[in-house]
Amino acid sequence: MTEPAKGPASYFPSIEKKYGRPIAEWKDLVRCSPLTKHMELVSWLKTEHGMGHGHANALVTHTLAEDNAK
Repeated sequence: MTEPAKGPASYFPSIEKKYGRPIAEWKDLVRCSPLTKHMELVSWLKTEHGMGHGHANALVTHTLAEDNAK
């Protein structure tokens, strides 16, 4: 049995359900944005895509961490 997701990834199922796009698509949007700073990206997701702060923050945190690990 797999363990439930922890940290920012624990928000992913509710993000997909609420906003109707797969996480991979959201990550692509974040990566393609001309913005690079964490809070700029969070604000952009909130204003342009109607995302709540917690969801936007989790998505940006996870995406930037993934990119920094490469």
